[in-house]
Amino acid sequence: MKRPEAVDYSHELRLDERPLLRAALLALGLVFSGVGLVGVVVPGLPSTVFILMAAYCFARSSPRFYNLIMNHRLFGPLVRDWRAGRGLSRRAKASAVALILATISLSALLLEPLALKVGVLGCGLGVSLYLLTRPTKPLP
Repeated sequence: MKRPEAVDYSHELRLDERPLLRAALLALGLVFSGVGLVGVVVPGLPSTVFILMAAYCFARSSPRFYNLIMNHRLFGPLVRDWRAGRGLSRRAKASAVALILATISLSALLLEPLALKVGVLGCGLGVSLYLLTRPTKPLP
C-alpha cells in the first residue's frame, strides 16, 4: 500500500521566541514522546495523554517534530482529531480514566499524611473529570 503524502502543519505552530524555553519544551516533548511510545507496548501505561502533551510541546518548539507527530500513521489522527475538537475515542477515554483512578487510588493508599492523600485524590479526580467532559469521537 502506498504511504500518503506528508502534510506540512507549520501554519499551526506558535513557536516561543525564548531559546531556553523552546529548548525545554523540545526536551519535554521528546520525553513525552518516549513515554507515549513505551505506552503502546506496555499494558496499563497510556500513550494518548503523553502523545498529546508531546504535540503541545512540539507546537511551541520544533516544526520538524511537530510535523513528524502530525503525519505519524498511528498518532497523527489522534492529535489531529483532538486539535480539531473531535475529542478522544471512547476506548482512549475509558483506559485513561481507569488507569488514572487505579494509580491515584494506589498512591493515596500508600501515602501517609491525610492532606497529601486528599490532594492526590483531588488531582486524579480533576483530571478524570476533565477527560470525561471532553468531546467523544463518534464511531465510524
